[in-house]
Amino acid sequence: MLKKMVLILVAGGLMAGAAACNTVKGVGRDIESVGQAGDDAMHGH
Repeated sequence: MLKKMVLILVAGGLMAGAAACNTVKGVGRDIESVGQAGDDAMHGH
């Protein structure tokens, strides 16, 4: 469980860093990607 939480936080941090370099239009897509990555990690995909 702890590994999954760390993975989600790391993935979220990477996506947030990428979002900071993108246009405002791209930020929405990056936030979606973070949500998808979180879902995948929680369901073990």
